[in-house]
Amino acid sequence: MRDDIKRVAIKVKGIVQGVGFRPFVFSKAVKYNLNGLVLNSSSGVYIELEGKEKDIAAFIKVLKNEPPILAKIDKIEIQKLDYKGYDKFSIVMSKEDDGVISVSPDMGTCEDCLREMRDKKDRRYGYPFINCTNCGPRFTIIKDIPYDRDKTSMSIFPMCSECKKEYEDPLDRRFHAQPVACFQCGPSLAFIGEEMGKDEIEKAAKLLKKGKILAIKGLGGFHLSVNALNEEAVRLLRKRKNRYGKPLAVMMKDIEQINEYCFINEEEKKLLESPKKPIVLLRKKNFNLAKSISDNLNRVGVLLPYTPLHYLLMDMIDFPVVMTSGNFSEEPLCKDNEDALNKLSSIADGFLLHDRDIVNRIDDTVTSFVGGRERIIRRARGYAPQPLICHKTMESILACGSFYKNTFCLTRENYAFLSHHIGDLDNDKTYNYYKEEIEKYKKLFKIEPKIVAYDMHPGYVSTLYGKNLNLPHIAVQHHHAHIASCMAEYGIDEKVIGVAYDGTGYGEDGKLWGAEFMIADFKGYKRVGHLNYVSLPGGELAIKKIYRVALGYIYKDIKNYKEFLSRFDKYEIDLILKQIERGINTPKASSMGRLFDAAASLIDIEDEVLYEGQAAMEMESIIEEDKSYYDFEIISEEGSYIINTEGIFHGLFEDYRRKVRKGIIAARFHNSVIKFTIEMVKKLHYKYKINKVVLSGGSFQNVYLLENIINILSGLGFEVFSNSLVPCNDGGISLGQAFIANEISQIEK
Repeated sequence: MRDDIKRVAIKVKGIVQGVGFRPFVFSKAVKYNLNGLVLNSSSGVYIELEGKEKDIAAFIKVLKNEPPILAKIDKIEIQKLDYKGYDKFSIVMSKEDDGVISVSPDMGTCEDCLREMRDKKDRRYGYPFINCTNCGPRFTIIKDIPYDRDKTSMSIFPMCSECKKEYEDPLDRRFHAQPVACFQCGPSLAFIGEEMGKDEIEKAAKLLKKGKILAIKGLGGFHLSVNALNEEAVRLLRKRKNRYGKPLAVMMKDIEQINEYCFINEEEKKLLESPKKPIVLLRKKNFNLAKSISDNLNRVGVLLPYTPLHYLLMDMIDFPVVMTSGNFSEEPLCKDNEDALNKLSSIADGFLLHDRDIVNRIDDTVTSFVGGRERIIRRARGYAPQPLICHKTMESILACGSFYKNTFCLTRENYAFLSHHIGDLDNDKTYNYYKEEIEKYKKLFKIEPKIVAYDMHPGYVSTLYGKNLNLPHIAVQHHHAHIASCMAEYGIDEKVIGVAYDGTGYGEDGKLWGAEFMIADFKGYKRVGHLNYVSLPGGELAIKKIYRVALGYIYKDIKNYKEFLSRFDKYEIDLILKQIERGINTPKASSMGRLFDAAASLIDIEDEVLYEGQAAMEMESIIEEDKSYYDFEIISEEGSYIINTEGIFHGLFEDYRRKVRKGIIAARFHNSVIKFTIEMVKKLHYKYKINKVVLSGGSFQNVYLLENIINILSGLGFEVFSNSLVPCNDGGISLGQAFIANEISQIEK
């Protein structure tokens, strides 16, 4: 043994498999004259190094500061070992252990692969499944861990000699890239339809040029695609898919094409071009896209190509295309060829298929850049299943999430595995998908929950699922979970002033909450303010027929709203008013979503909506420059503050009666909400001496609302926090549930 030779073991945790980590370690070990080994384990990557102390130190510095592009290191543990006498550095087979492992999300095609795909001299020229350790499928093809080829859907494609050579060369970009393949040995395309052409992609392009609907098998499932400039074609897609109203996403060839149709800033450009390749909400520059893509809205969801297949297809057409999920409305994505051919044949005129199985279906992520930060709206491809790092040690918990925009969350040690977007649990297919994904995550991340948390709403199927598990269970109030989701993201452990604005959530008094002010931490909350309660005549019916919500708000002063009443059938209005008077099927709600619905109906923006949040989004889209606001009253009642909105509706309808432009009225209404929010926070700060303010709930997807509230409160000296990488809508609820359950379980021990 030489005294100047040291040996250390290094354990690296995080997203370190399937991202070129072992070849990176190999090349750096060779560079610094180090011997030893590296391998994938079930908890990350394990390294042993033997060499001079200064060389080991140099290696560790590079490991920490310059890891591979797609790697995300959460923790590095270093242990000194006795000298062993390695004579070289080796990459060895994976081994099992009990640690936590992170699975890399799927990533968009990298520049190196694109360059090869477009190089006529390259053997992968035009290959629609080109990938390397820096890009391509990951989560969507994995069956089990460790992430090795035999545990992915690529196991049925034996590598040819050339691919095998790349795969086994530690200094090659494709070293141990599990999906590595080429024309000779990998997946292939098939087109099913009537179009003629020299290859499958040309046939698909011809179909799109004719204004027909194409079903494309992508990374995480099928898309339905159509010419985004062809209004008739988009309307036909909506009709066949039974998706009316909800905005559709548009794929554009490159940033240059995006600039033709949308305003885009540098931060939005970075998001679009990042390896995650999400859908990004952008402001429309003109209205040249088909009107029914995002009718009456000033923003549209845009994404760039993110698979080789997308790039090859977009190269053959000169127009943007709609890219919407390949399913019937509200059902899970189709992911298998046979399933898609059966279910989508009544929608699509042609199918572009391939034979690489999708193991784990996943939607596209939807995000935006607002208030100086990325704001994720739907967390899915490119982001999930990457875990969130917790600022405290977590019990093994399953948080079941909400009913709408469902995600679930599993926690262990310092990790929270927030699932990808599951969807609304309003049909058996989505509910079964939800249960299947919980089992998959438990298996992949080796988590056996000891505690289950769920929403307080007794009728949510996610609640019933949690209650039926034979585990200690904790019910969590919906808006407390919203606030906790944001606190968890920022690692806040003290009491905050929580402002939760959304459509609905079950309250402890049995009423529907949705505009809540709380003094909250993970241990609990005190409800200290809310909007005045309003009757919702018809219950769920009022959420679609929003003129009913308006009637609930103006009921006590109905005589001053004759012009509004004249728009509707007198017999129906009389019935609704009697329903309110007698309290028949008129649940009480204090909801920001319903406040927006009532305002939108009163000024004739919409009287009926097709999806949650539609009226609010349309109202935000027409805002014009105006600084004034309508009167309101904050009443102190039994230790709580109630915001009386009567004056807001008086002022709003008076403006409407005087034919003030709707864009001005929309601005004044928004300003009123901003004003009473600020006034409430100031009162609570004075009373409770708390300076941290947390904003959460789906209503904070409203850009005008969020930016103005953040700016004003920050200007007043408050520390303001709002969700960023965790959705502020119900997609973030499960994270908040997990943190609250963790804290309560510690208290009860």
